[in-house]
Amino acid sequence: MQDETTAERWNIRTGRDEDGPALVTLIWACWSAYSGIRMDVDAEMPELHALATYYRGLLWVAETDGTICGMIALRPIEGSIWEICRVYVDPALHGSGLAHTLLDHAEHHAIAAGADRLVLWSDTRFDRAHRFYEKRSYLRHGPVRVLHDISNSLEFGYAKPVNGTACLDIAAAESAVGRLAAILVSCVDAGGSIAFLRPLAPDKARAFWQRAALQVGVGDRIIVAAWRNGILTGAGTLDLAMPETQPHCTDLQAILVDPPARRRGLGQQILHALEGAAISQRRSLLTAKARAATPGEMLYRTHFWQETGRVPGFTRDADGTMHTTIFFWKRIEGCSGGRPRIYDGGGG
Repeated sequence: MQDETTAERWNIRTGRDEDGPALVTLIWACWSAYSGIRMDVDAEMPELHALATYYRGLLWVAETDGTICGMIALRPIEGSIWEICRVYVDPALHGSGLAHTLLDHAEHHAIAAGADRLVLWSDTRFDRAHRFYEKRSYLRHGPVRVLHDISNSLEFGYAKPVNGTACLDIAAAESAVGRLAAILVSCVDAGGSIAFLRPLAPDKARAFWQRAALQVGVGDRIIVAAWRNGILTGAGTLDLAMPETQPHCTDLQAILVDPPARRRGLGQQILHALEGAAISQRRSLLTAKARAATPGEMLYRTHFWQETGRVPGFTRDADGTMHTTIFFWKRIEGCSGGRPRIYDGGGG
């Protein structure tokens, strides 16, 4: 989100059909930075001549000194799914915060209109845009889209729920690494009872989630992510790589909620989703551990996990302080909950 001072640097207004020539110039300024991309408006994008009409008024442009320097559009897809479209910012303003301001504007409009899932498409060559969308909690989903245009374009799908949880496939897990690493660093810095000492280096946090994504790909791990108000704010993991004598077991290894988003029920949502994921994998016995006298302990107890024992001095802080860890288990065979939804972006 951008502050008012940043937002006031540009005038955001509803786009008009007569903005067409300026929008074509803006789009080409962005496209021309990448090799192999060509533009033929009349043959492939005639809607640019009347883009406000095409998007039924859901088009916005940013101006500075009367010159259009950014744009974004929006459209409903089906049900409560809305698509973010045509996100372009003058390359001279990359890094200025304008893209965030435009996306804030479009997302707020979609959510106010009842959107519960946001989707978008991005050319596979636009790596800078991919990093931006992932920073904004959009994750990869679905197959690559082939456009069959003169630029031989391929597009990645991105999506996010406004609120809720989902299991991530390997594409989504890999694109979530940056955001999940930031959450992990914040949790460790806040004193979370996780297997890391503070201060946790961002590169070390990224390496943890990169390994986890690879484990998702080979079927050894499940990652559940949680969003609140369109921001990826929490996650949890299940270890499926159990010994051959324990095919019915799984170990719940982490539930993380970004500190500013705590005490809003996200931890409970993640735990419920992880239990549902275990059921889908036919795992009937779950194990977990939590530092004594922490929110993690209370979370397991209030959801009917059983204490199996406690070990004094099992973990220690960077200053040498020792802490007791409590081991929990829960049998879920026959529990309701059903198969969890695997992250697929919900359409688009």
